[in-house]
Amino acid sequence: MTDHTLLALSPVDGRYAAKVNDLRPIFSEFGLIKARVHVEMEWLIALANEPGIKELQPFDQQQTQFLRGIAGGFSPQQAARVKDIERTTNHDVKAVEYFIKEQLETRADLAQAKEFVHFACTSEDINNLSYSLMLKQGRDEVLCAQLSRLQDILHGLSLHNAAQPMLSRTHGQTASPTTLGKELANVLARLNRQTRQLRSIAMLGKINGAVGNYNAHLIAYPEVDWPRFAQDFVQSLGLEFNPYTTQIEPHDGIAELSDVMRRINIILIDLCRDIWGYISLGYFKQQLKAGEVGSSTMPHKVNPIDFENAEGNFGIANSLLGHFAEKLPISRWQRDLTDSTVLRALGTGFAHTMIGLDSLSKGLGKLETNPQRLNADLDAAWEVLAEPVQTVMRRFGLPNPYEQLKALTRGQGISQDSMRAFVQQLDIPDAAKQALLELSPGSYTGHARELAERIGKD
Repeated sequence: MTDHTLLALSPVDGRYAAKVNDLRPIFSEFGLIKARVHVEMEWLIALANEPGIKELQPFDQQQTQFLRGIAGGFSPQQAARVKDIERTTNHDVKAVEYFIKEQLETRADLAQAKEFVHFACTSEDINNLSYSLMLKQGRDEVLCAQLSRLQDILHGLSLHNAAQPMLSRTHGQTASPTTLGKELANVLARLNRQTRQLRSIAMLGKINGAVGNYNAHLIAYPEVDWPRFAQDFVQSLGLEFNPYTTQIEPHDGIAELSDVMRRINIILIDLCRDIWGYISLGYFKQQLKAGEVGSSTMPHKVNPIDFENAEGNFGIANSLLGHFAEKLPISRWQRDLTDSTVLRALGTGFAHTMIGLDSLSKGLGKLETNPQRLNADLDAAWEVLAEPVQTVMRRFGLPNPYEQLKALTRGQGISQDSMRAFVQQLDIPDAAKQALLELSPGSYTGHARELAERIGKD
């Protein structure tokens, strides 16, 4: 670790910095400034292409390439220049405007465009579009890619363990058997549904002025269809246009994204806790890594640290994501500034989710199924066959089947012999009796194998 990471206040930029490198160019201060420059430049180019704005002539190909290059080639050194300007303006978006004007001043042929930078915009016209672009990129290029890798791992584990029987536990008590693969398929199915929703959420945007009514736009150029122009511009950025806003875009899209991310994290916390328990039961072994220490005092330990780390980071992420979803859609009257500082933490919510995904994927990759332990648990739980026996008794009209099996099994140790002795004395057809006699806890898994083998990854 460098001195910088050792002195970092947040583990996102310290201990776990390497795990979130893909997020840093998107959600850092640099990433935000770059997104603002991109929006400002595209707005300037769009204004020049509007026939009703005669004072700003369309840019030729070379000029357009230069303007887009300001955003496309934006560097940390240029971001530092913006921050230097901000020390004077004490306004971050105005500093971006002044930086862009500095760039235009280097070319005489762009002098006529200088005062159309940030034309008719309030800061939030630029900010809301910038954050939506950042969130879209972070979701599509980083978060969904990591989720896809996790889904691949779960899919492989589901198929590999599709036929491995496992004793279920409902309320912590022995219950009808399943297969290990089917239980993992359950998680994958839930994850598939939420990731579809995650990808489908539209990132919203607006560029309609100080209070959302195009006041300044209309005074300057009354003949321009500003609502149509704004919609075309927002959609050209790959965002969904929101025609009804105050000074700020109300952030409902961010709340929707945060809520889906929270649900994904909750599903994965559920998985972490189940796997932790299965490791404790011995259903899984963990691959050893040379040199690793499980305890500072107990040499035998191989702790499920990856699942514990993942659970903790998903929890931190959800605390932030929950605040985003609850706070950001609320703003006093036409605008207050409480969203500004909260929006700057969006990357931290993503980061802890990514750290959790990394740890969970790592932990799942170290698991080795322990069939001996799984099968031993099943062989010690013949009482779970009370369900199929009483169900067959119901079919053939025997009296009080549930009550008979309850008296036989509840709170008592049931062996293979005692269960078969009970079946032998039943007055049911020979074929049905034989099927019950051949049944074992390990074979009583219903369609679990088929369901596990049928699961797909979205």
